[in-house]
Amino acid sequence: MMVPDVEFTSYYGRPVIKEPVWEPVDVPSYLFLGGLAGASSVLAAGSQLSGHRELARVAKVSALGAISLSAVALIHDLGRPGRFFNMLRVFKPSSPMSVGSWLLAGYGPVAGAAAVSEVTGILPPAGTAATLGAAVLGPAIATYTAALICDTAVPSWHEGYREMPYLFAGSASGAAGGLGLLAVRPADAGPARRLAVAGASAELVARRLLIRRLSATPGLEASGGLAEPYEKGRAGAVLRAAEILTVAGLAGAVLGRRRRVVSALAGVSLLAASALTRYGVFEAGMASARDPKYTIVPQRGRN
Repeated sequence: MMVPDVEFTSYYGRPVIKEPVWEPVDVPSYLFLGGLAGASSVLAAGSQLSGHRELARVAKVSALGAISLSAVALIHDLGRPGRFFNMLRVFKPSSPMSVGSWLLAGYGPVAGAAAVSEVTGILPPAGTAATLGAAVLGPAIATYTAALICDTAVPSWHEGYREMPYLFAGSASGAAGGLGLLAVRPADAGPARRLAVAGASAELVARRLLIRRLSATPGLEASGGLAEPYEKGRAGAVLRAAEILTVAGLAGAVLGRRRRVVSALAGVSLLAASALTRYGVFEAGMASARDPKYTIVPQRGRN
């Protein structure tokens, strides 16, 4: 009773962990485009099997374009292409980066084969097989980046490991569905609309669950816990904008069944929301790495 509570300080206020040396444009783009590609492949397979040929074509081409740009962003962040190929020298199941590298190496060719066959009409049976193969790998492509960032020491990423895959899956599905709504007529966009509604709903729920659980971080309850970086500063502003756009896109997807303009605006909103969500999550993690209290205080609270 005679000893006052000790206030946390770090050595000269310096961070306890090193902030990831990741480019603020390359890595969020890599996260967003990979998710869009994986979910688009799932949409492409579903659209083809249900007879929505125009939507299937759009989704296949989108998947190839998105995964290509995602690979460009990743390689640009790595510095040179050889570093990506060096990651394929081993396969380590306990490493999300190793598993992700092999997923990209397997997914890219089948997504490319599906798109090329669709556009050129060459070897339709092989194109169908490639479409189904890309759809099988698509969910892993859309979500493995969540495991990748949560497997780091960055506090607000690491502690979000339960909800982050669902957040990324919902965000990716909303983006793929939104692109379908933007590209085809409402009458032909049934599968895209359903995917957009399901994805946007899942994203909103996962985000709320993530914030609620991280707000109760031991030792940081008064300041908002490890959810604070997601709600304040640049990341907070970006994620609030993403949430508004997600809600607007969800409403537009439901109400725009017969109106092309409303459906297209919903698609744009969902695409922008997904991109902002990935950027906001990236910025929140960086902010938590810079402030030492997010590393040390929760450890003390658990002890």
